[in-house]
Amino acid sequence: MSLPLRGLSAIVTGAGRGLGRAEALELARLGAAVVVNDYGQPGRDGSGDASTAPAERVAEEIRAAGGRAVAHTGDVSDFEVARSLVALATCTYGRLDILVNNAGILRDRMIFSMSEDEWDSVIRVHLKGHFNTTHFAAAHWRERSKASGGPVHGRVVNTSSEAFLAGSAGQPNYAAAKGGIVGLTTSTALALRKYGVTANAICPRARTRMTEDVFAGFAEPAPGELDPLAPEHVAPLVGYLASPAASRITGQLLVVHGGMVAVVERPRVAAQFDSAEEAFSYRELEELLGPYYAHRAPDETFAATEVLSLKRGA
Repeated sequence: MSLPLRGLSAIVTGAGRGLGRAEALELARLGAAVVVNDYGQPGRDGSGDASTAPAERVAEEIRAAGGRAVAHTGDVSDFEVARSLVALATCTYGRLDILVNNAGILRDRMIFSMSEDEWDSVIRVHLKGHFNTTHFAAAHWRERSKASGGPVHGRVVNTSSEAFLAGSAGQPNYAAAKGGIVGLTTSTALALRKYGVTANAICPRARTRMTEDVFAGFAEPAPGELDPLAPEHVAPLVGYLASPAASRITGQLLVVHGGMVAVVERPRVAAQFDSAEEAFSYRELEELLGPYYAHRAPDETFAATEVLSLKRGA
């Protein structure tokens, strides 16, 4: 088979289990040398003692299949740990070419019940974790581009979620972090375009320990049948976005699960109202906006994607 990522190196965060593991294995299968990052805490809420085992197992799995991989077991929400992660890739493989940000935790609670720590911890791991690794990777690519006098191969693939698109009542911290990741992605894409670097985000639908509640009502496939929610079906898109073939794709948000990729448009203006005077008054706004929203259901005030189009179990 062709190896479109041969000679390239990659970091995948949160790669000890689930989606990150599938992505690390796919990048290795396509020829990349991989740094497998995972802090290794057993709880999906970030609880429990950190462990080297999850990252080491995946790195060994890659090596056993003939690939190149090393493990990194630090917490990417720590700025200096993220520095060491990028340094490990550049020291081990000579450079970094691909960054896949996937690490995250869940601490679900309704907005009126959520504690400050539950908010801060999820924002820290998801959003700050994405920023930390991207910061050091971007600096690396900028220096390489300046040294070579031209563009370099740099790819960022971030992990967002449809929770920020469609809303998720019990996940205000998670939804906010995932929305922030989209903003970080588009800003990064603009900032690094002149260096040849692309940045994109995916909204994966995958059955993992992070999403076990979301997909609890969806039947497991029968033996031998395709599971559209298998993490392995998300990984090929990540591999493609990481490849030279995707050099023209940047600043994009894509929803993906088995057999489907949807390109999400940026928000568009649904309606515009102009004042008859120099500026709006309360009464004029009431006369214009009142009738407009009177015939719209509350959940239609923000265009949302259909979260799932899969057959529910009994």
